[in-house]
Amino acid sequence: MKNMKKVLYTATVLSHICQFHLPYLKIFKEKGYEVHVAAKDNLLEKNGLALKYADKFVDIPFSRSPKSLKNIKAYRQLKKLINGDYYDLIICNTPMGGILTRLAAKRTRKKGTKVVYFAHGFHFYKGAPKSNWLFYYPIEKKFSKKCDVLITITHEDYALASSKFKTKVVHCHGVGVDGSRHACVSDREKLELRNQLGVHDESFICLCIGELNKNKNQKEIIELVPKLKEVIPNFKLWLAGNGNTKQELESKIEDLDLKDCVTLLGYQPQIETYIRASDVIVSVSKREGMPFNIIEAMLAKRPVVVSENRGHRELIKDDINGFITNDIQNFVESIVKLSKDKDVYDRISEQAYIDAQNYTVDAVKQEFFKELL
Repeated sequence: MKNMKKVLYTATVLSHICQFHLPYLKIFKEKGYEVHVAAKDNLLEKNGLALKYADKFVDIPFSRSPKSLKNIKAYRQLKKLINGDYYDLIICNTPMGGILTRLAAKRTRKKGTKVVYFAHGFHFYKGAPKSNWLFYYPIEKKFSKKCDVLITITHEDYALASSKFKTKVVHCHGVGVDGSRHACVSDREKLELRNQLGVHDESFICLCIGELNKNKNQKEIIELVPKLKEVIPNFKLWLAGNGNTKQELESKIEDLDLKDCVTLLGYQPQIETYIRASDVIVSVSKREGMPFNIIEAMLAKRPVVVSENRGHRELIKDDINGFITNDIQNFVESIVKLSKDKDVYDRISEQAYIDAQNYTVDAVKQEFFKELL
């Protein structure tokens, strides 16, 4: 008698699985699968995140850097794991996790294991540095042959991969956001949340969510705060996340004398509370695949003002369901418009909510499991 079916999820870091894939681990369990997860355990850095729905977890010392020698050890451990068991399905995520898993799964694919690579956003895209195309594009093209299905989450990535890569390429609307968790609240409930968070005035609050790093580019939004305060005296900026630019951002806040209106919140596992308590969500990141935080804001009926990049273009239509621009003055004017014009605020918020329905877990799981099972 054949044993229970098994699925293996891999990613460079465990927080990736916990942030984006738990709903699907749960569904696999409900479908009778034994669920295994392999990744580097980094949950101590992510207070509040926990792995659920997994029958087995293996800590693999992946490194995000392609140059790191740690990945040799990670590959050996992963290969031993995969060859020592039989998996009906392997789903790999993130660049290094995806590459090493596809290498390690070479033998088991010949035995019938289906290998799926979930591309959360290629590093090569329209407007990306030439170096990204020279380095990442040949690698992804070569390794696309080492999986049975390549899932893309933006139409731009899908168009490129389906025309250039030699494997089955499909498009899904991201990995799905929990619509119930990020449901919108009334103005009264919003004020109650603010009181719980210690905000007792009539502040106009912008929230920026993401790891504190160069790509997320929080420094730029901090530099815009003095201009915004000239027009919106009660303006406040919240920055949610941890990361390696924290000290730099703290110094920038101090240099610009913004301690009274810019707050570093740290990593917030219950980010929906802060989204609901804010007025506008902003992002000035340089690169995005499919930005979860923007979908979460849209589901909560919070308008967004974002920089123009591949991931933001996938979600936002300027002055329809949000504002998207790389012009600093337009960025400031868009926030000011939302603070001053309730009709614009309500129109943008409502359309954002409607458009976000395609990106909920309930919607995406239909696409996802149609391709896998």
